[in-house]
Amino acid sequence: MRTMNIGKATALALTVVWAAGCSTTNTTDTDTMGGGATTTAPTTTTQPVTDSSMSGTSMADVKNLATIFYFDFDQTQVKAEAVAALRAHAKYLAANPSATVVLEGHADERGTREYNMALGERRAQAIARVLTVNGVSNSQIELVSFGEEKPVVMGHNPSSWAQNRRVELKY
Repeated sequence: MRTMNIGKATALALTVVWAAGCSTTNTTDTDTMGGGATTTAPTTTTQPVTDSSMSGTSMADVKNLATIFYFDFDQTQVKAEAVAALRAHAKYLAANPSATVVLEGHADERGTREYNMALGERRAQAIARVLTVNGVSNSQIELVSFGEEKPVVMGHNPSSWAQNRRVELKY
């Protein structure tokens, strides 16, 4: 039984490493919709994180980190620029087993309500996988999907949609 768990953990870790290796290094993403409208999607901004710059054990260590992580249209892949902030959050959560986090998944208004609820859930699961691979217990993570129900920006254009495709990390 223990061998199966180790095998599953290894397979998950290899999948995350593979996905990170396949991700692009672009710092911005663009959506192009019919009519030639092109917008730049929001990017996750993080402060530089190094093991020597923070202990990772107090809330003060993570309060200035990004807590909103954006996704491309109809995608669940965590962007490369989000990983450093997620590792810092994971370090804090692993050092504080009583701390919990809620991952709220969101989608833009395109697609059916049911599809967007599932997409928000998959996005939250993708963020949760990064946290668990970095030492966070599943019992510390709660996943919630709001789908398209709680847009951060009202609007029916690529700029609004880009800001609504997100996962919010809340302590």
